[in-house]
Parts: sequence; C-alpha cells; structure tokens
Amino acid sequence: MEVVDGRLDVEVPVSCDLHHQRCQRDVAHSRLEGARFEALRRQKHVDHPAESAELGTHRAHDVEQILVRRSGFVAELADLRRDLRIDAGYMSRIAARFETDGLITREPSSVDGRRQSLRLTDRGREVSETLDARSAAQVAGLLGDLAPGDRRRLVAAMGTVRDVLDRERSAGTAVALRAPGPGDYGWVVSRHGALYAAEYGWDCGFEALVARIVADYVQDRDPAREAAWIAEAGGEPVGCVFCVAKDATTAQLRILLVEPSARGLGVGTRLVDQCLRFARAAGYDAITLWTNDVLTSARRLYEAAGFELTDQEPHHSFGQDLVGQNWTKAL
Repeated sequence: MEVVDGRLDVEVPVSCDLHHQRCQRDVAHSRLEGARFEALRRQKHVDHPAESAELGTHRAHDVEQILVRRSGFVAELADLRRDLRIDAGYMSRIAARFETDGLITREPSSVDGRRQSLRLTDRGREVSETLDARSAAQVAGLLGDLAPGDRRRLVAAMGTVRDVLDRERSAGTAVALRAPGPGDYGWVVSRHGALYAAEYGWDCGFEALVARIVADYVQDRDPAREAAWIAEAGGEPVGCVFCVAKDATTAQLRILLVEPSARGLGVGTRLVDQCLRFARAAGYDAITLWTNDVLTSARRLYEAAGFELTDQEPHHSFGQDLVGQNWTKAL
C-alpha cells in the first residue's frame, strides 16, 4: 500500500460521523488563520473592514499591509517596501500618513543609520487589533453558512492559494530528512486522515488502514531491512515515507505524504529517492507500491523515479469508487 497526504488513527473507536467532525475541525483550525491572512493580504476577496472615524481616511488594506509585518512591532521601511512589492514613493506616502495619524513612529535603523525603521504606537496596535477582530468576524460569517463538505473544500483551496503565492518565500526553506521520533507516528496517522478527508473525501476506513500500516511497522520493524523518514522544514514535519519488506527480495514503498505547504519544493522526490537508496543498500532486487489513480501528483513522482505500472483494478474503498494501481521498479 502506498499513500500520499493523509491522516491516521492507530485505533478508530469512534463513529465515522464523529471522525469527520474531528477532521473538519482539525483542518479548519490549522488553516483558518492562514486563509484569513491571505484573503486580506493577497486577494482582497474578503471585504476590508469599513473605514470609520476612528481609522480616519486610512485604507484598511494599507493598514493591514503595514501591520502584518510587525515583528516586535518594528519593521524597516526598505524591508516592507521589498516584501510587499510597493513602489518607494507610494510606501513613503503611506508611512507619512500613518505617522501623521499617530499609528507609527519613524526612527533611524539600529543596524544602519541611513535606513528608517517604523515602530507601531499604542494606537497603531489598537488599530491592528480592531482589524484582526473585524476580519476574523468576516471570515466566520463567510464560513458559517457553508455545508461541512464545502467548508473543507474552501479551507483546502485557500491553503493551495497561500502555498502558490508564497512559493518564492517557501523556495528558500531548508528541508531535512530524519528518522521518526516521539509523536511522529501519530502525526503521520493524523495528517493522512485529515488531508485525504479534505482533498478527496475519503472516510475513516482509510485512516484505519494507515493506522494499521504504522502500527505494524512500529511493532514488527526489521531495522536492517525497513526504515521510515520524516521531512522537516522550519522545525515542523512536512512529509513522510516508509520502506518495508514485502517479501525476501522485494521492498514496498508505503504512506508517502507531502504537506500542501511543502508541495513544489521537491520534498516528494527526496523522500522517494531516499526510500530507493535504502532499498538498494538493504539488498532488495525490486521495490513495489500500491496507489490509486486519483493521486496524480504521486503517480508523476513514481514515473519520474522509474516505477512502471504493472496492473490496476477498480475497487470501492474509503467511501469512493477508485482504481487501485500496483507500480514496480527493478533495483
């Protein structure tokens, strides 16, 4: 069995309905803040908070753009201009307007006296909190009337929007592969269930399957012939893959996962390559995997790595009509 992106539970003592409620809650909690931020900062799809007398003539978007960068409530003007891709003259006018209205102060940079730093005043922080509260209420209003399935689709789609728009930033993120540690096996199970429920509508039967795969690996692993890796970026897990013994001469690649935030960074390719290197070093003659036709990104990874489709068969699993596929590669 091979999987890409999902969540697991080593035991599934709750009903499928309760499971879906929890999946929906977990995905929404993990993505809502990022979705709200991107809707305001990037898309302007969510209406900006109404400008009141308290905010004067400030455009809420301008305020949000400035305050979004508050790191200790201080940011250098040149850094803001670069990161927000704002013309120098326009950025200067915004800063001057904010300073006049008491939202920020300007002072020489502590690093380079030729540069200016912007610091939020107490009033600027109040404005920030007001905007945060209003935008959170707007997003809650947008999501409140949606059906659970539509809400999951929206949150997943916003995650994709954020990831694509932040690709330039993400491209500089260092990714490391390491062995699983305490808590990682639970993360593998959790993320498989949550992501597959959100992106493909798969039910708790899939989560139970991945849970059994992980439990079997932890209990029966042969360290000389079986291994697993966690991909980590910024101190957080963003992917995983397992290499286990199918028989004496054949390895099996299982539960490959790449978080949406790390897609496009080569994480999946690195995980697959690591699995292949280990299988060769362990003395296997071939490696196989099982996937489903709807997992197109995963299939492209396998084809690029030299796997070949050996057979496929329709089946109804995880609440969906699918086509299971077996892929094999000689080592």
